[in-house]
Amino acid sequence: MIGIISDTHGLLRPEALHALRPSELIIHAGDVGSADVLERLEQIAPVVAVRGNVDTAAWADKLPMTAAIEAGEGRIWVLHDLGKLDIDPIRGGFRTVIYGHSHKPAQEIKEGVLYLNPGSAGPRRFHLPVSVIRADFGAHPPAIRFLDLSTGKEFIP
Repeated sequence: MIGIISDTHGLLRPEALHALRPSELIIHAGDVGSADVLERLEQIAPVVAVRGNVDTAAWADKLPMTAAIEAGEGRIWVLHDLGKLDIDPIRGGFRTVIYGHSHKPAQEIKEGVLYLNPGSAGPRRFHLPVSVIRADFGAHPPAIRFLDLSTGKEFIP
């Protein structure tokens, strides 16, 4: 299972750690907020993280703007702001694009590519859920489960 989290803004809730505990890999789609967040996630599983627009301190210099990951039988492209997607996922061989930034959980298929936004797991914004994703990219189709950290329940965005 892959845990997907974004927009923590320096706040890593115990509920997020609990939800991600069964992960073999954790993807953080940016706006991490502090090196401590990554260190705590790395205690659970290896972490692939990209830099978000709030990740401007020196610790974040090591974070790439994008990342490519092999998962299951497909490739995943990770970035923070979908508006800055500068590749054609289909031509690049990517079956999934993971992003954050909007704080709004989303799941959509465009031209056969799965686009996922786990929403924000950090400070609550507006009336949006505080959430993460648990994903199994080895399943056909991929099994995507959004978890509301406030209730512990799955939901469909």
